[in-house]
Amino acid sequence: MSSTNKTISLLEPDFIKSLESLNLISRKIFKGLLKGERRSQKKGVSIEFADYRDYVQGDDLRCLDWNIFGRLDRLLLKLFQEEEDLNIFFLIDNSLSMDFGTPSKFFYAKQVAAALGYIALNNLDRVGVYTFSSQLEEIFPLSRGKQSSWKLFDSLEQASISKETNIYESFRHFALRNKHRGLVVVLSDFMDPQGLENAFKFFSPRKYDLFLVQILSQEEVDPSLVGDIRLMDAEWEQHTDLSISDELLQKYQFVLKGFLEHLRLFCHKRDISYIFSTNQIPLEELILNYLRQFGLLR
Repeated sequence: MSSTNKTISLLEPDFIKSLESLNLISRKIFKGLLKGERRSQKKGVSIEFADYRDYVQGDDLRCLDWNIFGRLDRLLLKLFQEEEDLNIFFLIDNSLSMDFGTPSKFFYAKQVAAALGYIALNNLDRVGVYTFSSQLEEIFPLSRGKQSSWKLFDSLEQASISKETNIYESFRHFALRNKHRGLVVVLSDFMDPQGLENAFKFFSPRKYDLFLVQILSQEEVDPSLVGDIRLMDAEWEQHTDLSISDELLQKYQFVLKGFLEHLRLFCHKRDISYIFSTNQIPLEELILNYLRQFGLLR
């Protein structure tokens, strides 16, 4: 199968074209390697003014402020705040619980990562992609440039479901292996029986700008179960026999809302960006509307 066919299975060609005018935005400024390149590719050398200093021999004459020279007879050099390229990491949950729904939560997460990764590569940011379950796996090493999009799509297409969730160990390994600052986008249902709080301590706010995208299936949000059933935990292979009633479904909704609200408040208190989506929200709507309104894209 060609790379083009693999791309279409994740993102439609017309949708890809609609992404080319967008940028990923980090709330924090990180030290990059190519100062000024991100902004200069669209605005020439027009970068944000910061301050002045006295001219010394050898400085770029194009940066002299001739208006001030005319008024004050002083040679002052304009200094600029350079916008730097950005490291963007995608951490995609590929545990067994993500293999649920139509489309599966895992496939939907890969689509989101493909779209956002393409936007970043198109704007000369560096992109790296990992999957995580009981362990962390790098599937796309830090790369830059639009030409890397095909490899990104191929890597995401080939990524598959793995084992049970261990967010704590996965995040710990990421922090140990990765020495780069940057924006980290985590795509997961965040269903880990061991809890989440301790896992996020590995993401130092001085090093990472963290953005969580929680994805649940519509069946999980609004189950349509009736009668006597046996539920099987996909990861831990434990089963529970239940007799579904309206009262039980109401209790389920109460617990689910509590789970979602707990994660939202946890993120809010720690200055972590958080957004919730189901697998039934059209990808175009999530990317072009919700994430733009939220401020991750512009």
